[in-house]
Amino acid sequence: MSNLPSPQSPDQHSERPSYDRKPRVAVVFGGRSSEHGVSVVTAASVLRAIDRDKYDVLPIGITTEGRWALTADEPERMAIADRRMPSVEQVTDHDGAVLLPVDPGNREVVYTEVGAVPKALGEVDVVFPMLHGPYGEDGTLQGLLELSGVPYVGAGVLASAVGMDKEYMKRIFTSFGLKVGPYTVIRPREWEQDQAAARRKVLDFAQVHGWPLFVKPTRAGSSIGISKVEGPDELDAALAEARRHDPKVLVEALLRGREIECGVLEFADGPRASVPAEIPPASSSDFYDFDAKYIDSAEGIVPAPLTEEQTERVRRLAVEAFEAASCEGLVRADFFLLDSGEFVINEINTMPGFTPISMYPRMWQESGVGYTELIDLLIQAALRRSTGLR
Repeated sequence: MSNLPSPQSPDQHSERPSYDRKPRVAVVFGGRSSEHGVSVVTAASVLRAIDRDKYDVLPIGITTEGRWALTADEPERMAIADRRMPSVEQVTDHDGAVLLPVDPGNREVVYTEVGAVPKALGEVDVVFPMLHGPYGEDGTLQGLLELSGVPYVGAGVLASAVGMDKEYMKRIFTSFGLKVGPYTVIRPREWEQDQAAARRKVLDFAQVHGWPLFVKPTRAGSSIGISKVEGPDELDAALAEARRHDPKVLVEALLRGREIECGVLEFADGPRASVPAEIPPASSSDFYDFDAKYIDSAEGIVPAPLTEEQTERVRRLAVEAFEAASCEGLVRADFFLLDSGEFVINEINTMPGFTPISMYPRMWQESGVGYTELIDLLIQAALRRSTGLR
């Protein structure tokens, strides 16, 4: 673990911007995707842990309809209750809307209500976008912030889009020499023009790679919409479920091996990898689905029980994936360690969960970077960067 950071490494906080006040962080969460509730839970954890002596915090929620709302700074109202995910509406006590600046020379956020004079909420120095899935993690919000000239935590427009679209993610990884598993894609036009041909495409894929297959939305996360398909009779239902979340469907062959994850974090001297973790099969499911991740609290093993050589190899591959996709800030890279001993990258997540059970913070905790410090490092990395091409 020679390149693991020490919590007191001197280069961690170099080149910090200087302020005559505390930097103001807008924590933006919720959104229009099917991962709305996950985003709310993630934001609650960040709001609890962020250093209030160092930062002023402005919580901004995006409702399921897309309205930017001024929310209460009350993370206790943003928890999973009775196996139900929370929503932005639960912590929004106002009917008005929050407006980001559109002038790069002005970072003042405005709150407006019908029939009332708009109120200035003050300048925002950096946005911490805690959105998951489309309309937030996929480059759309990042593009808006680029236009506004407001620094933000995490990947830029390109890396965010690549990290959301699993097909093009795999294509980029392959072009950089990273090993990916067998897959095929059903694009919206293919399905609309000839559903029977689209089904045959999957059946032909299964004839080569065998059953079961995994059918999933190409541009979604948190294991939402994924089905493990044991045979042809289950295919139609799986395709319908995936298309309910995304008209573009990814079909993957089963990879037999261990699920290994690794966190990447951007320091002042470049990205570094955490100790890896292993995700054992969840007892409530035969794969690591949404309920296993967030409802039933499947426990990962940190650090993963790997040999020293395997640990160093997966950490190196995680950084290579970070660089291949032009990521910034952070990434969680997910791998399969095959029975042959080879690592195959499954996907990256450019804004991994920060819930109390999330693997990304746990891996960095085990690597010597605590939760509050992790948030600080991400904010400082964002403040060091400029928006646009400068």
